[in-house]
Amino acid sequence: MPKSEAWQRDPESYPFSTVTETRFQDLDPLGHINNVAMAALFENGRVRFNRNLGLERRQPGERWLIASVSIDYVAEAHFPDPVEVMSGIGRVGTSSWDIFSAAFQGGACVATCVSTLVLTDKTGSIPIPDPLRQRYQELMVRRG
Repeated sequence: MPKSEAWQRDPESYPFSTVTETRFQDLDPLGHINNVAMAALFENGRVRFNRNLGLERRQPGERWLIASVSIDYVAEAHFPDPVEVMSGIGRVGTSSWDIFSAAFQGGACVATCVSTLVLTDKTGSIPIPDPLRQRYQELMVRRG
C-alpha cells in the first residue's frame, strides 16, 4: 500500500513534466526497474525541474544541497517503456523547499518522491531570495 496521498499520484497535480528513457541495465533480477534506477530517474526529473526554475543561475558562493529524499514505490516499472517524471513545489520555508514528484509509466503512477533542498553559502543556510520564492509559488503542486 503506497504511503503517498492520492493527489500525489495524480498527474494533474504537477506543473512540470519531463520524459526519460529507461535502460535494460535498470532492471533487477525480477525484471522490473530497480530502486536505485528509480532514484536516478527522479534525480534526472529533479535536475530538469531545477533548471526550469533557473537554479543553475545562483549568486556566487550560493549552492543548494539535498537534505533528504523519500521515495514511495506504488507499482512495478518496466523496460523499455519511458518514465514521465512530473514535479512541483510542495513547501517553501525560510531557506529550504520541498519538491514533490511522481513517476508515471503507461499513464499509471509507479512511484512518488519528496526531496528537500536547502539554499546555503559558506556560512550555512541562507534565506531564499524573493524572486526565487515567487517562482516557487508559481510552480506549486495542486493538492486534491
